[in-house]
Amino acid sequence: MHNNLSLKQIADKLGGRLSPDSADVTISHVGSLAIASDGAISFFNDSKYTTQLHATNASAVILKSEHAALTPLPAIITDNPYAYFAKVSQLLNPVDEKIAGVHASASVDDSVKVPKSCHIGANVVIERDVILGDGVVIGAGCVIEKETTVGDATVLEANVTVKHGCEIGRHCCIFSGAVIGNDGFGYAEESDETQDKHWVKIPQVGKAIIHDYVDVGANTTIDRGAIDDTVIEAGVKIDNLVQIAHNCRIGAHTVIAACVGIAGSAVIGKHCKIGGAVVILGHLSIADNVTISIGSVITRSIFKSGTYTALMPFQELSL
Repeated sequence: MHNNLSLKQIADKLGGRLSPDSADVTISHVGSLAIASDGAISFFNDSKYTTQLHATNASAVILKSEHAALTPLPAIITDNPYAYFAKVSQLLNPVDEKIAGVHASASVDDSVKVPKSCHIGANVVIERDVILGDGVVIGAGCVIEKETTVGDATVLEANVTVKHGCEIGRHCCIFSGAVIGNDGFGYAEESDETQDKHWVKIPQVGKAIIHDYVDVGANTTIDRGAIDDTVIEAGVKIDNLVQIAHNCRIGAHTVIAACVGIAGSAVIGKHCKIGGAVVILGHLSIADNVTISIGSVITRSIFKSGTYTALMPFQELSL
């Protein structure tokens, strides 16, 4: 479903200042400067894209006041064009609302009280003593094990698994295939009477706790704690295919790109930005407001905010 809105309607909802004679321009969709078509709104945030701005077929553009003179296009002027663009896209592309109710094929334990505002999809399994908040959406094929809590307005897309006793806050989105609260990788080595070595599994008795407004990407795994809990603080955004091991703590509003691996008991600060394919070793601490470049391997703690890179350039191998 798409909404058509005038620039005035958009500005009335989101703020910003309109350029002259632009109030009645109608917007039907968003687009990049390079491929935008008639009816699209785009954004301009950097003067290095000035050529694209001059050539764009967009009907309107979002930009800063310092760039307003670069184009005659109808414009919304704001301090943060990229964030404003994201909000415009939300207005133009509202999320489809799921119909409340429990699908006939769902298996819901008798101990679970499902609020009337919840949507429980096909083939969902909800075990005993699970607590669901208002407006929760549980997609097809999800499994929610016993004694788990899911807060108000949280969405679990299809085929998410939440293991026993975990806690998920309000307004979270857990994307398809994610696994929350699986056992961490905990084993102790010992020798038997023949001196053969083997591994003894350590029970993982902590929880995985996810605070409010957290997004967890597709096929990402967040292990439960071995003894203490694994904690993902409010507003964290995690991409696809990320592994967060047992006992980690991720600070509020940190963002983690795809294919990151964070080993056990690492503590990541608030407002950090972790690039794709980063590896962070266990038991390290990362300060608040740290940015880590893609592909870096972090082998020691970082105690000062800033940008850190640990890359090995590729080279041809002669055999």
